[in-house]
Amino acid sequence: MDLFEYGHQQNKANSEPLAARMRPRHLDEVIGQSHIIGPGKLLRRMIEADRLSSIIFYGPPGTGKTTLAHVIANHTQAFFEQLNAVTAGVADIRRVVTESKERLTMYDKRSVLFIDEIHRFNRSQQDALLPYVENGTIILIGATTENPSFEVNAALLSRSRVFMLKPLTDDEIRKILIHTLQDKERGFGNEKIKIDNDALEHLVRTAGGDSRNALNALELAVITTPPGEEGIRHITLETAEESIQKKVIRYDKSGDNHYDTISAFIKSMRGSDPDAALYYLAKMLKAGEDPRFIARRIFIHAAEDVGMADPRALMIASAAAHAVDYIGLPEAQIPMAEAVIYIATAPKSNAVVRGIQEASHAVEKEKSGRVPPHLRDAHSSGAKIQGRGTGYLYPHDYPRGYVKQQYLPEEHRGKTFYHPTAIGYEQKLQLFLRWMKEEHPSKPSH
Repeated sequence: MDLFEYGHQQNKANSEPLAARMRPRHLDEVIGQSHIIGPGKLLRRMIEADRLSSIIFYGPPGTGKTTLAHVIANHTQAFFEQLNAVTAGVADIRRVVTESKERLTMYDKRSVLFIDEIHRFNRSQQDALLPYVENGTIILIGATTENPSFEVNAALLSRSRVFMLKPLTDDEIRKILIHTLQDKERGFGNEKIKIDNDALEHLVRTAGGDSRNALNALELAVITTPPGEEGIRHITLETAEESIQKKVIRYDKSGDNHYDTISAFIKSMRGSDPDAALYYLAKMLKAGEDPRFIARRIFIHAAEDVGMADPRALMIASAAAHAVDYIGLPEAQIPMAEAVIYIATAPKSNAVVRGIQEASHAVEKEKSGRVPPHLRDAHSSGAKIQGRGTGYLYPHDYPRGYVKQQYLPEEHRGKTFYHPTAIGYEQKLQLFLRWMKEEHPSKPSH
């Protein structure tokens, strides 16, 4: 390499984003994911022995999926090629397969194909890969932020090992930032930088386990801070806050975050934790989730998990859903929050759910019963001759508006579907139903 080429390479390296420059090149440089690349772990053994099989890396952004693919590229003797599913098509796959076949036949050299964002490949594109993954023409490494169980062809998935990457811990993010500040080859080790501890900790906390987010913020903080006395760039908390702005909310309305967050939201209300429920509500609203979808879940939850323990919960949920349509965001978040707090702190009972489930089971699985004659419609001509409505006792003619009579079909006489708890308003219903089973006057009160 001559002086001109060296200078060109240096300029190219300096023009790369910090996160790209600091990408680990070897296993020992990787910070985090010790559960899959720690000493003795399967993936580490596979990489060190250069005995790869097809792999899918699954995890949030900035956790090291692409990094691990490049680490593998530096360790393997196989030919390494990278495609991005956003821009690649079936023609690119065919080209890679053709070249891989030639390499294997002529030079006995394996080929590793890394596909970033593999979840963006449609089914036909994934199907095009399958035969060549299966016969070993290519070793596939896929990276995805979406659950591969939903986004990757089942046949392709069954031929791959899935490694799940976790968000980096605060300690791991801190190590990456400190290492970057000290690294003289690719980081800021040659710069005079002073970063206040509270500024560093702010970058760590707000990175959200995403190393790329943390490094991008650090880079912005450094390059926008002019040198002061003695050429020192002083990064304060204010600078750090401006550089990272607010934490990027990791939320894909069609992916795992959507389902995980709404699940946590519902379970927090069910578990009577208003703080957690409000947190997930705020997260969904900030991430741009459809407020009508959230309102429907609140509505359903009020009936499903509060039920008759506090019937007012359903009315409050209904009012919140109406507010979403009537006044919209951002104002509607207040009645939504009110409904969430009310439901989270309300007594809980799923007796209504169990009741309708048991009744549905009786209707679907057991003998269909006929409506008792005294309950049948008596308005049609000839109804009396047929005995329709004969013997019906009008409850309002009796003390307290109640009289014992058979309402269920004869085939289901004596069955009970609704079993109220002793919680909240249902305690009163429990007493009422117990009272109904007692002896009552069989004659009208007037």
